[in-house]
Amino acid sequence: MKKLSRPLALLLMLAMAFSLVACGGGSSQPASSSAASTESSAPAASGEASSEPADGASYVVGISQLVTHPALDAATEGFQDALNKWLPGQVTFDYQNAANDPATCATIANAFVSKKVDLIMANATPALQAAATATADIPVLGTSVTEYGVAFGIKDFSGTVGGNISGTSDLAPLDQQAAMIKEWYPNAKKVGLLYCSNEANSQYQVDTVQSHLEGMGYTCTQYPFSDSNDIAAVTQSAADNNDILYVPTDNTAASNTPIIDNICHGKIPVFAGEEGLAAGCGVATLSISYYDIGYKTGEMAAKILLGEADISTMPIEYAPEFVKKYNPPMCEDLGITPPEGYVAIEAAA
Repeated sequence: MKKLSRPLALLLMLAMAFSLVACGGGSSQPASSSAASTESSAPAASGEASSEPADGASYVVGISQLVTHPALDAATEGFQDALNKWLPGQVTFDYQNAANDPATCATIANAFVSKKVDLIMANATPALQAAATATADIPVLGTSVTEYGVAFGIKDFSGTVGGNISGTSDLAPLDQQAAMIKEWYPNAKKVGLLYCSNEANSQYQVDTVQSHLEGMGYTCTQYPFSDSNDIAAVTQSAADNNDILYVPTDNTAASNTPIIDNICHGKIPVFAGEEGLAAGCGVATLSISYYDIGYKTGEMAAKILLGEADISTMPIEYAPEFVKKYNPPMCEDLGITPPEGYVAIEAAA
């Protein structure tokens, strides 16, 4: 066999090495990128959204918030924090505030549909109803919504809306809210129920609480107001004719706590459906964390965007715990001591 020259041998060795590399690499994609893509496409373990971003994916999420007040603001903050954790750097938020106008909620929802956002988060019942009307295709998650069956007129609601709708509820046990009034004022006679008549879930709450209170022997009267323009007059009438007032989780009331407080402060106790209301004008509440339900909504959104969950089968999620809280300055001005087991509402910084 003829011996090869040294230069020719080197050339042959280089050609063989190149051939081996070409055969071994099935794709020009880096190995690390391929591994990340595979992991993100698998369902998340332990019921949580995957913290691995989908390779190269980005999303636009529309947020429609009915109005500015502490509870809804906290829910939006929790929602954004969850998505930023599970999809870091991949989500662009289009935040819109309807300034407590349901018609503006519809305008916002239609704009999101025109922009073809990937998901809509609707913060409060009118925002959710508007989004549901605007699209049957884009996933819509509600939060700060008390009762979804009431919001959509679903009889015998099973806990799952179906279609493109799901979300989280801010409902605290209404029987326990009624029991709080009995615990604080067992000898009172008359309770006024103050709420916005344009919020279907507010009507549901006062009807339910009234039923429980009447079963305890109280005389109850409903005092509906249509919007912020007549809240002062209606509140004054309720305060003049009752021993106690109850205000449910109600966005219009929450946006006007200074008006309610100005009429009731130091004169008549107000029991509230949520902590923001109690902090602004109330004595006590059975509290949930709006940040936590917003965060849970964000986790649900991450699963939907990653393809790990089908929104049509996702049941409504509820707050995991409820805390009895009282407003120290309000109690002091009324000269009352909270019963055992209540936690003080912390003053805003």
